[in-house]
Amino acid sequence: MTDASDQWKQWHVRRTETVSAPYGPLALTGTYWFEDCPDGRLPDIPGIWTPDGDAVVLAAGGGDGLTVDGRPLAGEVRLGADTGPVADARVALGERRLVVLVREGTWGIRDFDPASAARRAFHGIVVGDHDPRWSVPGRFTPYEESRTVRVPNADGRERGLALAGELAFALGGRELTLQVAREPGGGLWAVFADATSGNGSFRFRFLYPGAPDAEGRTTVDFNRAVLPPCAFADHFVCPFPPPGNTLDLPIPAGERALRD
Repeated sequence: MTDASDQWKQWHVRRTETVSAPYGPLALTGTYWFEDCPDGRLPDIPGIWTPDGDAVVLAAGGGDGLTVDGRPLAGEVRLGADTGPVADARVALGERRLVVLVREGTWGIRDFDPASAARRAFHGIVVGDHDPRWSVPGRFTPYEESRTVRVPNADGRERGLALAGELAFALGGRELTLQVAREPGGGLWAVFADATSGNGSFRFRFLYPGAPDAEGRTTVDFNRAVLPPCAFADHFVCPFPPPGNTLDLPIPAGERALRD
């Protein structure tokens, strides 16, 4: 086994462990937007949740079973968006974690339950065998100014997707490009589809090339293409591929679907 394929195998094992973890994407059982619940009451979640400017006010009684920062809540607390690991979310209901989120000014709650049906039913991920032909050099060219495009999301709403530049690479004797975003650590993120999408693979996938060097060079490795979170739970709001990111060739590498 080559070093690259051995590293890929280890990556796949870690990836499977991550998605099946107690608070991984399979644990998400609901996403609720406060604008859809004007009385502040969320399905199967106690308390009254009220957006208030740059935060959310949660009011609950001692018998509701909610804890904030590990302590029972009896009264009110002001909450900002949770940005860390799900397991560290401030609000809990038993083993469940209630994650406060905001998207384009709209506040909501995600409900993660380690006992979710999807987590119990998980049998693994269908993934292509490692093939060095699907790992190629790429070059990132940043836009003069970052741009935002409106794209449909998996929940049926349209939201902005911030794009930082263009990633060019050659695959199968063809010159191709993807519009990509920048990750906080400097790496790149692409939302893409290909000729297998919806026909052997999920309808779109994510790719995370490493941070480009000073000359824009990086590696485009489709062996590490991953399923988006909405492949594991319907309650995620994954963006669809932006214009130009649907490749008209089949890419059987990487994660393709959940195993039945």
